[in-house]
Amino acid sequence: MFAAAAWHRDMAPRARLATAWDADWYTRIAAHGYGRTLFWPDGAVQSDLAFFPFYPGLIRAVTTVLPVTGGTAGLLLSWTAAAAAACAIYLIGERLYGRPVGTLLVLLWGLLPHAVVLTMAYTEPVMTALAAWSLWAILERRWLWAGSLALLAGLARPNAIAVAAAVLVAAAVEIRRGEDRSWRPWAGALLAPLGWCGYVLWVGVREGDPLGGYFAVQSGWTSRFDFGMGTLRFAKRLATFPFELGFPMAALLTAVMVLLFVLFALDRPSLPLLVYTGVLVLIAVGGAGYFESKPRFLLPAFPLLIPPALALTKARPRAAVAVTVALAGLSFCYGAYLLTRASMAL
Repeated sequence: MFAAAAWHRDMAPRARLATAWDADWYTRIAAHGYGRTLFWPDGAVQSDLAFFPFYPGLIRAVTTVLPVTGGTAGLLLSWTAAAAAACAIYLIGERLYGRPVGTLLVLLWGLLPHAVVLTMAYTEPVMTALAAWSLWAILERRWLWAGSLALLAGLARPNAIAVAAAVLVAAAVEIRRGEDRSWRPWAGALLAPLGWCGYVLWVGVREGDPLGGYFAVQSGWTSRFDFGMGTLRFAKRLATFPFELGFPMAALLTAVMVLLFVLFALDRPSLPLLVYTGVLVLIAVGGAGYFESKPRFLLPAFPLLIPPALALTKARPRAAVAVTVALAGLSFCYGAYLLTRASMAL
């Protein structure tokens, strides 16, 4: 669907997936390192230090080994990571709820309206893979794996602090219960936040403000945590001014995700999954700036899809097929729209 839409508008599908929006920043960092800053007429200052280093580092490694461009390397990494994430999501769903829910969980995740991002040179597939496997390791009591994967996730995206929070809470509960008296829960808890904290501190030192430097860089991108005030203000503007389709869709999708979180929490889910998902929702809803990107920020929050997956297992086959076909149609068409017609940042 996307390729057909791209060719219709004289776009090269591969190039669009590999270079659109943030993908261009990641490939530039991979090729030249950090140091690019854009100054806009309205006073905004956008530094590439806002982008975490793990994904550009992987791109650099792939281009060193294979004769491919940075964009192609980014796509190969994203597609591989999306497949790895799907495997972990399935295993988590199967372990907690059974095979049908595991299968439907992967299906619904792949049919989210913003799932086209999983095919782009973006960090969401990599973060989701690392987060899902870390959560699976927590459920299996493999603390060193959980902490190490959380560390890598923390080097991939700002909101990956949610993975570290899940590991810390789960390890604290394990230690308090005394079920595992070894050093492994402690080691996992120690490793989990090191990636995120290390990069934030490194940017802070580089900017001359160890604790606030990274957040100042994010402010240059109009990204900051304001406890949802920016979200509320933009929602009010949506009700009074005309906006491009992507903005009301972002508001609708974010509201649906919040509703799904409430349903998920009421079902008394596994604590690590609840903490992980709760932190992701809090960051997305409580953060200001780039309102249109909030559904993308929630792509890694796959546990939100457990309630609809459970509902589909109880639905009649004809109803389940109808829902799946409707979601597929929405996802394919909206994904093609986002990459070929929308002028807003994804």
